[in-house]
Amino acid sequence: MKRRDFTSLLTLSTIGLSMTTLKELSNWGTTLQSSQRIPSLFLGHGNPMNAIEENQFVDGFRNIAKTLPEIQAILVVSAHWLTRGTAVTAMAQPRTIHDFGGFPQALFEQQYPAPGSPELAKEIIQMISATAVHEDHEWGLDHGTWTVLKHLYPAANIPVVQFSIDVQLSLAAHFQLAKELNALRSKGVLIIGSGNIVHNLRAVDFSRINEVGFGYDWAHESRKYVNDQILSRNFSALFSLEKAPKALQMAVPTTDHYIPLLYTLGLAENTDEIALFNDELLAGSLSMTSLKIG
Repeated sequence: MKRRDFTSLLTLSTIGLSMTTLKELSNWGTTLQSSQRIPSLFLGHGNPMNAIEENQFVDGFRNIAKTLPEIQAILVVSAHWLTRGTAVTAMAQPRTIHDFGGFPQALFEQQYPAPGSPELAKEIIQMISATAVHEDHEWGLDHGTWTVLKHLYPAANIPVVQFSIDVQLSLAAHFQLAKELNALRSKGVLIIGSGNIVHNLRAVDFSRINEVGFGYDWAHESRKYVNDQILSRNFSALFSLEKAPKALQMAVPTTDHYIPLLYTLGLAENTDEIALFNDELLAGSLSMTSLKIG
């Protein structure tokens, strides 16, 4: 695999959904009921090839799905939808976006034909007060979303909505914004942050791309530092990268893949258990660390 495998070259394809399925889902917004509090997840999504390859990480996704209660919808904050201002997908049929280049044709042929939920999008817009949120009818499900949902919910029959990352907000503001979404956990909605904590593509050793456990010293240090803050619930230590250890600044040269973690952490309540899984480094400068809250 070459460096260009990780270059974002937006390639879009549309998907279909039967009219029968749409009719069945049309009343979802009005039948949304209170539920037990749904856990929330942060998923290290890694290489898009995880969508079609078998490895310990996709096993981890499947295993964590077995621990989840029945859900009514999914909301994903993906590292791959960056905007100015905040948006939420509001179409009935989100397309599967192949936002990468240089991969085998088999990956581009993958589709995740889950329905969307205009009703859930409207509810999210109404519940957020910290910032204006607008409906989006152009995006869809990018690979930060569908490559992991393919393993968690392979039937693709649960409505999925994406929530964008406003690049103008501070890390602390993203964390606080997540708190306004917390009520959805009691309405049957699984909220997922999808990114990678250690994510320095310039430092990737492509000759060791699939070597589990291989990481540079600064990657190991960053992994431990972030994990320690998470498990001790010292979340605020993760808001200021300029004050963080130099190692973490190497691990997070840009915040796109890091911010989804803060959304998951912002959903945590004092009574929620926090568990790590898929907690491994790859290729020197990438991590697959994931966590379940609740």
